[in-house]
Amino acid sequence: MTELQRALAEISEIRGVIAGVSDFRGYGPVSVAASGVLALAVAGAQAHWTTRFAADQRTYFAVWIGVAALAALMTSLETLKRTRRVHADLAVPMMQRALEHFAPALIAGALLMGVLFRFAPQALWLLPGLWQIVFSLGVFASCRFLPRQMTIVGLWYLGAGLVTIAACSGDAVCSPWVMGVPFGVGQLLVAGILRYGFRENT
Repeated sequence: MTELQRALAEISEIRGVIAGVSDFRGYGPVSVAASGVLALAVAGAQAHWTTRFAADQRTYFAVWIGVAALAALMTSLETLKRTRRVHADLAVPMMQRALEHFAPALIAGALLMGVLFRFAPQALWLLPGLWQIVFSLGVFASCRFLPRQMTIVGLWYLGAGLVTIAACSGDAVCSPWVMGVPFGVGQLLVAGILRYGFRENT
């Protein structure tokens, strides 16, 4: 290894160390708040056509998968833009660290959905609550580099998931509100913490 290669490797290692102990300020409150409003709006619209969705759970979940995909797209675009602006040269390692912490929860949620659809469609009523619990684990895993108030969000999603499972126990039909309210309120709470939480850390 040449001196130049060794120096570049050391610089890369230093950046990784710095990224590992720095607060991640790439998540933007605007897109997160928009995803919360979207969840509440979709729940309201879906509740308006309750009869249709009660007869077709696949349509019910397809709508929410679409909502999640749109929310993820909005959040990703703002995160990429903010991370490059706020973290500059550390943008790549910072985004990698954020993804490493939250990706397992997203993958677990997708796998749960696939297993229930394929092998236990009679248990699909569990999915909203399970999604919320899995999402809470992703939030808890990310708390170490976000404002400390983000723990409240993790507790919100965990509690909402448990309440959703208890309230919907055995029901064949999932209410739109068991998705809309937990994720709508949760994302608005995240947006508020992202907007004001870092100020207390500075």
